[in-house]
Amino acid sequence: MSAPSGGAAGVDFGRCSRRGWRGRDRDWQAVARLLQATCDGRGGVLLVEGGHGIGKSRLIEEAVEAAAAMGFMIARGAAEEWRRVVPLAPLMSALGETPQTLLGSNRPADGVDLRLRLVEGLQARLEERAGRCSFLLTLDDLHWADPTTLLALRALIPELASYPMVWILSRTTGQDDHQVESLYEVLERDGATRTVLGALEQGAVAEIVTDVLGAPPSPELLTLVDGAGGNPFLLVELLDGLRDERAIEVVEGQARPVTSRLPGRIRKIVHGRLRGLSPATRHLLQVAAILGSSFEVNDVADMLGEPPARLLPALEEAEAAGVVVIDPDGLSFRHDLLWQAVRATMAPSVRKGLHGQAGRMLFERGGSAVVAAGHLMDSAATGDAIALAGLDRAVREVLPTSPETAADLAVRALELTAPGDDARSDRALAAVRALTAAGRLQQAVELARDALHAATSPGNAGWLRYELAYALLMSGRVAEAVAEAEQALDQGDLPDQLSVLIDHVLFQGPLGTRAHRRARHRAETVLADPRSHSEHAVIAAHMMLTDIAWSEGRAADGLDHSSEAARLAGDEPVRYFSPQALHACTLMDMRRLTEARSAVEIVAGQITALGATAHAAVPTLLRARLRLIEGHLDDAATEARAALATAEELGAHLYDPIATTVLATVALRRGDLETAAAYADRCRSHDVPGLDAMSAWWWAGWGPALVAEAQGGPERAIDILRTPYTDPAERCCLLMVEADAAAWLTRTALAIGDHTGAEAVTATAERLARDNPGFPTLAASAAHAHGLFHENAAALAHAAADHVSAWSRASAAEDLGVLHARASGGSDREAAVNRLGQAHETYQEVGALRDAARVRARLRGIGVRRRHWTQAERPASGWESLTDTERDVAILAAQALTNPEIAARMFIARDTVKFHLRQVFRKLGIASRVELARLLAEQHSA
Repeated sequence: MSAPSGGAAGVDFGRCSRRGWRGRDRDWQAVARLLQATCDGRGGVLLVEGGHGIGKSRLIEEAVEAAAAMGFMIARGAAEEWRRVVPLAPLMSALGETPQTLLGSNRPADGVDLRLRLVEGLQARLEERAGRCSFLLTLDDLHWADPTTLLALRALIPELASYPMVWILSRTTGQDDHQVESLYEVLERDGATRTVLGALEQGAVAEIVTDVLGAPPSPELLTLVDGAGGNPFLLVELLDGLRDERAIEVVEGQARPVTSRLPGRIRKIVHGRLRGLSPATRHLLQVAAILGSSFEVNDVADMLGEPPARLLPALEEAEAAGVVVIDPDGLSFRHDLLWQAVRATMAPSVRKGLHGQAGRMLFERGGSAVVAAGHLMDSAATGDAIALAGLDRAVREVLPTSPETAADLAVRALELTAPGDDARSDRALAAVRALTAAGRLQQAVELARDALHAATSPGNAGWLRYELAYALLMSGRVAEAVAEAEQALDQGDLPDQLSVLIDHVLFQGPLGTRAHRRARHRAETVLADPRSHSEHAVIAAHMMLTDIAWSEGRAADGLDHSSEAARLAGDEPVRYFSPQALHACTLMDMRRLTEARSAVEIVAGQITALGATAHAAVPTLLRARLRLIEGHLDDAATEARAALATAEELGAHLYDPIATTVLATVALRRGDLETAAAYADRCRSHDVPGLDAMSAWWWAGWGPALVAEAQGGPERAIDILRTPYTDPAERCCLLMVEADAAAWLTRTALAIGDHTGAEAVTATAERLARDNPGFPTLAASAAHAHGLFHENAAALAHAAADHVSAWSRASAAEDLGVLHARASGGSDREAAVNRLGQAHETYQEVGALRDAARVRARLRGIGVRRRHWTQAERPASGWESLTDTERDVAILAAQALTNPEIAARMFIARDTVKFHLRQVFRKLGIASRVELARLLAEQHSA
């Protein structure tokens, strides 16, 4: 990777005031700082905004010219109104890519969400370029960008922050672009520079007057041109108009107005450029304006019913008048204001008719229906068969790459469908699916319920009810989802594929309910004769029986079922819950961490390859829990926060309780009770009464109970987590899912004198260990609970040695130390000190500062003072200040590995890599990979 080949030589960063480019010194300095920073390998983001004609595109032009002189690689793109339904169009055009070049020949089946793969492909292209030299990417007119482009920018810009890459994004204010504003706000919070181009000051206006008229303006002329409002484009148009109408004279070296009146209102000056054109040219421009600010000659010719050759005289006239620009890439209006002026010459009804003609022309021509849909959305009338066919096809085409756009198109198609149309139910179903994929879950729920009331076909009603259940499930409203799924089953006579999908919803029903019993019966029936059922039905059956086996404490059977479900699923698209993810969960529950790590990586690969964007947070959530079990609190918290952010972005909150539980546990172990309580409240706020028993307590009750015990003691904790003491099935589930639960429940019950509850927990833990030989984590959990209940030192020593998690081993060692401390005699005191010291050291190593503080207090109680190790002992900056993980990330980044490559090498998420890189840069006082590589090279040679 190299710095700009030309450095800053030959580029005047000191001032920007020169002919044709005046009055933008502050904004130019923002550009200059970013471009100059790349000499040190740093990148940055400039967010530009302002009104039409205020100079945004010119600022980009100047930045491109300077960057080219410095040896940058440059990519330029712009969003266009007519292409805002084309996913990723600005980025694709800037990089010269297409979905085909990014996806290659292994494109998934129709209907699979491709956003993850496309963004990943774009990131790879950008990293390859930014890894070779400094790189400038500009995107203009983002107020017309499609939702997938904005989603990609939100992901790509932070991901590439450590490269010498400059982004300049531009938008026109006054548009309905809340999504762009949201993007700007997120990027600004992350360090981007935001500049608003306002009206030019009078000094700059005077310089432009001098540039255009060849003489400095008189005070009277300056007063007259105030009507341009400091807008550079309008100012130049006004001056040209004054000069063309001979309303300016030069007297004694000053340009003066002949009259004190403007030749018409300022906006009419732009229109005046059009009035001098021939009728044929004005007609051509009006038709071209319907096609967008840029257009193709063949499209205009088809609209006019003329051969392209006959348009040449009119095009030449439009170019000579400064209205149209002809370049190798096509034709475009010279400025958006001119394009808008042409559009304004047509009545709204005429524009609507021409949009309809354009849409039909593009649709009937064949190829992609997406661009045609952009015209058809606003021009079609109810029942327009051609328009509806175009919208239907566009929905299918665009759904994999931009569900947001597909949802808008599908809803519009439904609005244009007459009430009695046989296709209305199908379009309602398509709209609900697109809305769900786009994360607009509440809208999907409302539309599905409305459509169900009007459904006439039993088959469509079944599918609509399933889609309603699925949308409810993804939004976390599990009990409602299960109720809708049961109602769908009650209709009877469902196709096998639909029955399988409904089983996935019933799979979430709590144990013992009618829904769960029905799903269990179906699963057993399917596996009794698997050849008579689809493979999807067999997979669903294995997943269901995994849950059943776990609830009954049969670990080997459960793992066999989850493993078989994952094997059968292979690389097939899974819309709902990945069998491989379920298998990863069972492996984590049994603390088979190496196997679990491999399973999580398979899940991540499948979700990316299959484009299961709605489940994009799942691998990150699984990693968060795995990192918590392994004792890597920083990584666990970073992964969990990233998962919550992804879920918020996609509107899919089914899995949020996992992330909030991880974050509550991390905060609790660090001693931050306020933060832990906030996350515990978020755990309880989720609609989880219908979650399956296998996960319910860990997701929704376990974290809040831990926090309650820390804040208010064991009584308050048991108020939250009373069911496992009284319900054997729930107790069994919790002990299967959470290895630390047996000891915690026993200790908490004993603390309030509930020996019956403690005995029940211990007995269940011992039964699970006895019934599941070959599962060391169950044996260690049982030994821990047994040692607490029976005050058995040997059992606690067993747990302190055999727990897989370091934190769990420390917990058992602490309990053993407390047991020894209660006994009398010198040998017991020595044993207590040794065990408590062991616990203290391990708690410190894993960052469990609250637990370490509690052990120090116990040691002081027996007369031993243990030094309080803090992070302060580590230097605040420099190489020695880095943690082991930060050091590993730094070394790999300095070796030019990309974030995805580092993540794969270290088994952490990309967001975790970014977090650690930010920490490395902060501690080393640098801001780029170039500086990091240079620093490590110097250190190595020293």
